[in-house]
Amino acid sequence: MQTEARKKHWENIYTTKQQTEVSWYEKVPSTAIELIKELNLPKTANIIDNGGGDSFFVDHLLQLGFTNITVQDISETALAKTKKRLGKDAERITWLVCDESDCSPPGYYDVWHDRAAFHFLTEEAEIQNYINTIENHIRPGGYFIIATFSEQGPSKCSGLPVKQYSETTMSKLLQNSFIKEKCFTTDHHTPFNTEQNFLFCIFRRMHHL
Repeated sequence: MQTEARKKHWENIYTTKQQTEVSWYEKVPSTAIELIKELNLPKTANIIDNGGGDSFFVDHLLQLGFTNITVQDISETALAKTKKRLGKDAERITWLVCDESDCSPPGYYDVWHDRAAFHFLTEEAEIQNYINTIENHIRPGGYFIIATFSEQGPSKCSGLPVKQYSETTMSKLLQNSFIKEKCFTTDHHTPFNTEQNFLFCIFRRMHHL
């Protein structure tokens, strides 16, 4: 999907739907927060939330005391909603409007977090561009936290096709630059009383390629 078409799609979603009217909504992103806590990071760790949209992940990172947070999304509307919700705290965040399929953020990160964004990349060139981006922007020894639809998860979301992953296929995709720390699956209960099976993984960036 071209960037212009993808951006138009997501601007429309965030303009026409309330936060609880999208399947990925979760008031408390408990799984991701627990993974962050397990890493025992310094509060100055540089953390980016890719495809953050109007997620509450950033709110909880602030509550945990982290001071270097970036939220990246293709939708300016989504980020505007999050900024409004955060109020004065929004000034403490770096905001990036960018298409994850072809994006080069300005920083280097100790943690790159991606929940329910990566699986919308279905073309091999886009997927490889994304892998190149995280290889180039996660510091050696840093972490990639990915939450994507498992092979038991949906095949479409928000009207778009998605790519499903298993622990094996995700590990193979990242094997040149990352070491798997752990993977597991969990069900996300949507606002529509349905279940979506997610694969959560933590990978660590190799020091030497």
